[in-house]
Amino acid sequence: MRWLSPLQMASKKSEAFLNTFLNKSCSIVRPIKGEISMRKKELALEVIRRLKEEYPDADCTLDYDEAWKLLVSVRLAAQCTDARVNVVVEDLYAKFPDVNALADAPVEEIEEIVRPCGLGKSKARDISACMKILRDEYNGKVPDDFDKLLKLPGVGRKSANLIMGDVFGKPAIVTDTHCIRLCNRIGLVDKMKDPKKVEMALWKIIPPEEGNSFCHRLVNHGREVCTARTKPYCDKCCLQDICKKVDVK
Repeated sequence: MRWLSPLQMASKKSEAFLNTFLNKSCSIVRPIKGEISMRKKELALEVIRRLKEEYPDADCTLDYDEAWKLLVSVRLAAQCTDARVNVVVEDLYAKFPDVNALADAPVEEIEEIVRPCGLGKSKARDISACMKILRDEYNGKVPDDFDKLLKLPGVGRKSANLIMGDVFGKPAIVTDTHCIRLCNRIGLVDKMKDPKKVEMALWKIIPPEEGNSFCHRLVNHGREVCTARTKPYCDKCCLQDICKKVDVK
């Protein structure tokens, strides 16, 4: 047997420890970005399936029967409830029943009617400007082009997506407060609050044909179960066993 000095023995022990450590480290599966994305896709599909069962008839809660009316309503809905908007627009359309009438209406008269929705001055100004553009550039019709919608006064990505999905049946993801809150809690996105970033992240994991209805179901679920102002009712949630419950205390 070969005799080893204390220094050599220490070296051998260190080498053995290092090899053991490396072998254990190499056995740890570290998910790469693509695998993480795939896991989110699988989670998204299961969330979609369950919410479909829970809210089969989910739809936009703003009342409208023409595209331009939804355009008006989504502007009024900013910092206002859909229920209040639905009441206010009845008076608005009774006085100004079409695009031309609303385009010709004095901004002050529009403001007087929409004031209960809050931010009356800016909303009236945007509605008036929008109707003038529809009348003068689009023959009274709402354009079915996302970029053209974004150029209309007061129309952001959320409103444009809602119109594209609900009116024209095109792929859309509406990142309202319910969508952002629930997608973070569930774990579909990671600590994202910016609406556009959430939208872009969801486009990667949500099938295009599911996006619009999925967001409507998130609104229903956010209002009834996964609430913002009270502790969410996790015990009643159809997603409780797959939800990451991020920041839920």
